[in-house]
Formats: sequence, structure tokens, C-alpha cells
Amino acid sequence: MVDIATRVWNHKWKIDPIVRSLIDTDFYKLLMCQSIFRNKPDTQVTFSLINRSKHVPLAKLIDEGELREQLDHIRSLSLSRGESTWLRGNTFYGKRQMFRPDFMEWFEGLRLPPYHLERKGDQYELTFEGKWHEVMLWEIPALATLMELRGRSVLNTMGKFELQVLYARAMTRVWEKVEALRDIPDLSIADFGTRRRHSFLWQDWCVQAMSEGLGQAFTGTSNCKIAMKREMEAIGTNAHELPMVYAALAENDDALFQAPYDVLSDWHDEHEGNLRIILPDTYGSQGFLDNAPDWLAGWTGIRIDSGDPATAAGIAIDWWKARGEDPREKRIIFSDGLDVTKIRELHAMFADKTSVSFGWGTLLTNDFRGFVPDDALSPFSLVCKAVEANGKPTVKLSDNPNKAMGPQEEIARYKRVFGVGAQERLDVVV
Repeated sequence: MVDIATRVWNHKWKIDPIVRSLIDTDFYKLLMCQSIFRNKPDTQVTFSLINRSKHVPLAKLIDEGELREQLDHIRSLSLSRGESTWLRGNTFYGKRQMFRPDFMEWFEGLRLPPYHLERKGDQYELTFEGKWHEVMLWEIPALATLMELRGRSVLNTMGKFELQVLYARAMTRVWEKVEALRDIPDLSIADFGTRRRHSFLWQDWCVQAMSEGLGQAFTGTSNCKIAMKREMEAIGTNAHELPMVYAALAENDDALFQAPYDVLSDWHDEHEGNLRIILPDTYGSQGFLDNAPDWLAGWTGIRIDSGDPATAAGIAIDWWKARGEDPREKRIIFSDGLDVTKIRELHAMFADKTSVSFGWGTLLTNDFRGFVPDDALSPFSLVCKAVEANGKPTVKLSDNPNKAMGPQEEIARYKRVFGVGAQERLDVVV
């Protein structure tokens, strides 16, 4: 096992690139990429970095030259033969050859497109423009790079013994969390922590700790590189990006209203079983489910990623019942701001009502809170979102208005079209 503290001290991070592979990304990005490659190959999209935590001055903490060096390295990456073989031949969610030959031929020849980086005050403006299925693959590596460079700015000031103690404390914290989850009956939990991880090495360590400590209750990792390396399941389905772009492409209000269902219709044609998971909150969960076509009720489950999770789970269960479905045969995946206490609470509330799973992200792979002065290694809310499609702005409403994004006039229009009323504002942890 890698001695992370010694490795940091010996070379102050100069040996390790932050992103090591094009598959050092979340599995859902590749699934969505294939769907977009098939259904929307000519769509032009702009992605942009958004730091929701304005108190973290990224441009002060991170040297622009070092950031460019890391981003340029990412642009040099391509699939290795082993990675291509793993994607082409492995079984994912019980299905062989999940990735079609035409998609794989394109992916094997891919280099990520150019980026635009500019300093604006204490923050960086980082954008990516081009064909949707190409620029979308910047999201996860861009976030991981910014998160880790911010961490390195702190670690570079620490001595050898400070680093040893820091990582010993962090390892102890992770292991204590694992121990606190062991007594939960029929627990099902996966690592979703790539995008805001402390580092690749740390995420890999956390995954190994979860695997050893929780056994079969640990179902896998969203990180494809780690899944391949550790011979684990790669976990993931789809994200808000799909309905956001489909909606932006809509020509009128009627088409806008239909866009989130068009996304899942395309997905339905490609996937089955445990990949048929609904993410309903992009434009309000209640309205989405109230107006959903009957065929969606037959899908396997729902992922909850904003708003009050208990309320959202209750809405999902009531919806299944109203559509004649048995919630006990469905799955709810919780994935927003999870830590041990919330995982235990939600499992206790819903395990006897439905099948419950958890996608554990930032507070698994980047919980260094309270370990350094000024809490300088505490995780913060950084996202990279599609902000424009074919020249039209994208919008996300969410079940938590603090996560909403888009021009105010478009947000107002989307609220009208989707019938979104008053919403409760909740703190965005990460």
C-alpha cells in the first residue's frame, strides 16, 4: 500500500499527475457520453467551472502555470490498450459489451479539446467549448484538478512529521466511519467521490478501506480507473447534464416541458435493469413525477440528489404506489452530501419501505475538516456544468434553490413551465 504522506513529502507532488487516465473519471460520464454520441452528435456545448464557495480564492491559492501544466497533461492522455480492452470486454451491470464498437473506436482516438483559462479577481474562469460528447469529458478531471491543487497549496507548507500525522488522522477518521456503518443490516454503499476528492491516491486508499471494512456491503466505485485497478464494479447511471442540455435545445415551452422525458426515452432504448434509474430533481421532483409517463414507473429506481432527502424519498414512494408499483421492489439511491449520521438515519427510515442504496461522495474521499489551521483543507462546493447548448443557456432548478443555475429570466420561465412553486433553501455542503 502506498505511503501517501512520504510520497507527498519526498517530491512535493511533482511526480504524480493529478489525472492519470481518460478513465480516471466517473462511470456515468462514459455511459452518458455514449448516449450523446448516438443521439446528439452535433450539439455544441459550453461547460464552465462554478465555485459556489466564494470564500475559497482559488486564483490566490493555485498557481496559474501549475494549473495549465496539469490541464495540458490531461489533453495529452489517450486510452491505453488495457483500458480499451477493459471497456470493450468487461461486464457492467450484468451486460457484456456495454460500449458499442463505433463508440469505442471514437473514444480510442480521442484527445480532449482545448480549454480556456482566465483569472477573474480571486477566481479562475475555466471553460470548455465544442461537441457535447467531447467537452463533457472535461468535467470530472477539471474538478479533480482544481480540488487537488488547492489541497497541494496547503500540503506544500507542511513538514514531514506534520504530513504523517495529518494522514494518520485522516485514515483513522475514514476507518471510524467504516466501523460506524458495519452494523447497518443489508447496507448497500458505493464510492461516488471522484470529482471532489483530496487526491487520486487518497480516493484509492478510501476505496480499499471501504472494501476491506464493509465487504459485500461495499458495492463498488464510480471511478473507472480504480474499478479496473481493484477489479471492482464500476457504478453509475446518468446525471443532470442530460436534461439540462435537452431542455436548452427545446424550441418552445411545450418541447421544454417534454425534454426531461425525452432524455429518459433515449436512455430507455439503450439500457435496462439497474441502469434505469430516474434522476427527477433537475426541474423539481414533485412536478416531474406527477407528469411522468406511465412507462417510467416501471423503471428500477430513483436517485435523490437535492432537497430534503427524506421528503424526496417519501414523494418517490407515494408516486410508485399511485402508479400501482410496489416500492419494496424498487430502489432509492441517496447521493447528496452524505456522511455517516445521515446514512444511518435514512437507512433506518426507509429500509423497510424500499431497497436503499447510498452513493457516498466528498465526505468519504475528502474529509480533512479540522485538521489544519483555518480549516484550509475543508472540502468546498465546486462544480463544472454545461452552461450553454447550441448558443442557448442551460438552466437547473433543483429541489434546493441554492443549487439553481442559469439566467434569472430563464429560471423564471422554467419555473413557470414546470410549475415549480416555493422551495425550501438548504445549505449546500459540497
